[in-house]
Amino acid sequence: MSPQINAAIEIQAFLKSRGWRYCIIGGMAVLRWGDVRATLDVDLSLLVELGQEKEYIDAILATFTSRIDDARRFAIENRVLLAEASNGVPLDISLAALPFEERMIERASEFEFTAGVKLVTTSAEDLVTLKAFAGRDQDWVDLKGIIIRQGNALDWQLIEKELLLLCKALDNPEPLNRLRETRTRLSSPPPA
Repeated sequence: MSPQINAAIEIQAFLKSRGWRYCIIGGMAVLRWGDVRATLDVDLSLLVELGQEKEYIDAILATFTSRIDDARRFAIENRVLLAEASNGVPLDISLAALPFEERMIERASEFEFTAGVKLVTTSAEDLVTLKAFAGRDQDWVDLKGIIIRQGNALDWQLIEKELLLLCKALDNPEPLNRLRETRTRLSSPPPA
């Protein structure tokens, strides 16, 4: 098994033992829904009610090593806890609180990455939404792979609804516009 899968197993067992709601996002979710690609870390979204951050952060840091000085303060200020699994694989734990993030975690499902190893990952639709909203170069590479691999199985109505809400919150329509252009380009036959 890869070090990332071992790290994901470790953090998932920790979160499940506490009954916390979460899902894997990022590169490991891309492995499920898109193209195979290298990923060096495990990205998670952990549902944490506003005002409850310290309880979650302290419990995680009591078991997992932080990757930066004053990880607790950084996590409270940025809602991302930078830790590492016992094998040294980085864990980027987003402290989710937005309604979209709660819905994303509700829609997450298990996927068998290797024999007997099931990990809870975000849905393909929510991964597309996250990637389009983040909008980094690697996100668009990942997005293309997901769109090509999943094809008509994607619920585009859900993707557009969720992404529109996020875009409106920041008054920035660009992620949705770019996603629509990308989808059109990928579904159009190449010129003769």
